Amino acid sequence: MASLKDMRVRIASTKATQKITKAMQMVAASKLRRAQTAAEAARPYAEKMGAVISNIASAAAGSPGAPVLLAGTGKDRVHLLLVCTGERGLCGAFNSAIVRLARERALALVNQGKEVKFFCVGRKGYEQLRRTFDKQIIEHVDLRSVRQLGFVNAEGIAKKVLARFAAGEFDVCTLFYSQFKSVIAQIPTAQQIIPLVVEEKASSAPATFYEYEPEEDEILGRLLPRNLAVQIFRALLENNASFYGAQMSAMDNATRNAGEMIRKQTLVYNRTRQAQITKELIEIISGAEAV
Repeated sequence: MASLKDMRVRIASTKATQKITKAMQMVAASKLRRAQTAAEAARPYAEKMGAVISNIASAAAGSPGAPVLLAGTGKDRVHLLLVCTGERGLCGAFNSAIVRLARERALALVNQGKEVKFFCVGRKGYEQLRRTFDKQIIEHVDLRSVRQLGFVNAEGIAKKVLARFAAGEFDVCTLFYSQFKSVIAQIPTAQQIIPLVVEEKASSAPATFYEYEPEEDEILGRLLPRNLAVQIFRALLENNASFYGAQMSAMDNATRNAGEMIRKQTLVYNRTRQAQITKELIEIISGAEAV
């Protein structure tokens, strides 16, 4: 059984840990609001760009000169999984959930006879994926040195992806990230970005025809690369907000658990101390009676 000194040291250590988790919770809460605002502000732009591209793509449907980012290579053999995770841990299952979704997709593709490659953005996802898919990871982008995420970071990643696509290294690219819903809800999401999936919205209103200048194919040739960077930037912002939300929840749970541990350890310490005092009193009284 541990001595009273060991128990005191253990209680002091748990209290110190509780102070750290409480401080981390407060820091995450302060950063969450700004990250959430940035993620929510990026959504309308990304959605509107998707709507514009959908309208232009429907007008250019069937055109032999359609951009390859929209039409694809005509093959479905090599898949690139662009996995975006956090740079740090202590955030619950945030990173693991994204990696699990990407791993399941990779295994399903391999079972279908497809070739899978990984492009990792974030240290935690890279560390987890290299245990199983070390040879399939073709590139890793580390954003630890970036203080504040900007469009330039997403643009750099998009240029690397486009360069590999132009070199014929893959046919389909899927983006993995965590969509921010609330502090306690972050949804791992998979989004195909190459070739772009155009959603057709059913509408009862009469169709409106537009004349584009320059031609649709030329407009798409300029918009599609930018849209790729926009979607990656949105994923990074969603991930950033999801990370702080998950970290805030995880540190709150850790603080509560530390408080419960302190309560139990203090109870055991008091009982042990009382037992030793009682034992010493019994020994003193027994010795006095023997005299």
